[in-house]
Amino acid sequence: MAKRTRKQEKLAAPVAEYRDPEGNVLTLRGSLTPGSRRRYADTLAGGLEREDAWQRAVELLFEFLAVSWTISGLEVTRQKELLGRYRMATNDERRFVRDALREHVSEHFPELQAP
Repeated sequence: MAKRTRKQEKLAAPVAEYRDPEGNVLTLRGSLTPGSRRRYADTLAGGLEREDAWQRAVELLFEFLAVSWTISGLEVTRQKELLGRYRMATNDERRFVRDALREHVSEHFPELQAP
């Protein structure tokens, strides 16, 4: 029997791509750990001012799910850079991200409340 390498055993989460009218692409992972699901739900539910909780929950969900974001032909893939780019996004870019997250959550994580 042949030995399996660690690389062969590692499963890759499915991804989905969302495109805006300008051709920018946001790639989101199709898996979310139970702990991440709880943390998102807890953040969305409270403790903070309602608007602050909602904004933080959207950011948290983006942080958990974003694999890459290609804007004007430049692909961002590193988690720290993705979060930084989201934080300085224009209103239109944030709206696109929220719409993509809503669609993605509805399709892949129906037990979660969409942002």
